[in-house]
Amino acid sequence: MQKNLRELSNTMNEMVTNGQLVDAAEKYYAPNIRTVEFDGRVTEGKQAAMKKLNDFVGSIQKVKEISLLRSVSDDNASFSEYVLNFEMKDGSDIYLHEIVRSLWENGQIVEERYFKG
Repeated sequence: MQKNLRELSNTMNEMVTNGQLVDAAEKYYAPNIRTVEFDGRVTEGKQAAMKKLNDFVGSIQKVKEISLLRSVSDDNASFSEYVLNFEMKDGSDIYLHEIVRSLWENGQIVEERYFKG
């Protein structure tokens, strides 16, 4: 599982750094995905998680930067540290330094938790 998880995580990270956030989520989110934001807000289920992600991506005017700083995987968990910088359609800028912890089952992510980096 370790090598397979590393390959899955690396492929997902590559998609994210190429700006394919929605495609990566569509490919890797399990139907029962649970996401947990910095502030503790929880989203349950792939449909709700995809709506939240699509709404966010739809509010981006320009991607200034998406960089993967490092990633590691162990057992059924992967951790990826990103810098994300967006110019939003409302004129604001969003800069995130975050760590994403993903729990995997059967090649899909069942939980994704975001931490401020």
